[in-house]
Amino acid sequence: MTVNVEEWRKKIMEGLKEVYDPEIPIDIVNLGLIYDLRISQDGDVYIRVGATTPSCPVTEDITYTVEQVIKESVNAKSVNVELDLDTRWTPLMMTDEGRKTFKGKYGYDIVELWKAQNG
Repeated sequence: MTVNVEEWRKKIMEGLKEVYDPEIPIDIVNLGLIYDLRISQDGDVYIRVGATTPSCPVTEDITYTVEQVIKESVNAKSVNVELDLDTRWTPLMMTDEGRKTFKGKYGYDIVELWKAQNG
């Protein structure tokens, strides 16, 4: 099996936009929680995801959901989901879309607030 890596990447990332972080109700793609996504020509998928806080109570749920979304998005030979709780998430990792969504929901720019508090 030879796969179209870019097509798979697009399908996977679109699917992952349906996975929401429980702490901040914005999808994990726009929160910047997809740290690495590798797709082999043979159809093996590796993804490293983070959480907004290392003490997130539903990390196992996120890992399971990410794996299921990948399996539903593409016909992967294997899926390896690594949960990275060592990389500290900050609002600076958010996409512009995620930032706008946050501002629309909460009425302030989380990135500007974070910069003001953290330099």
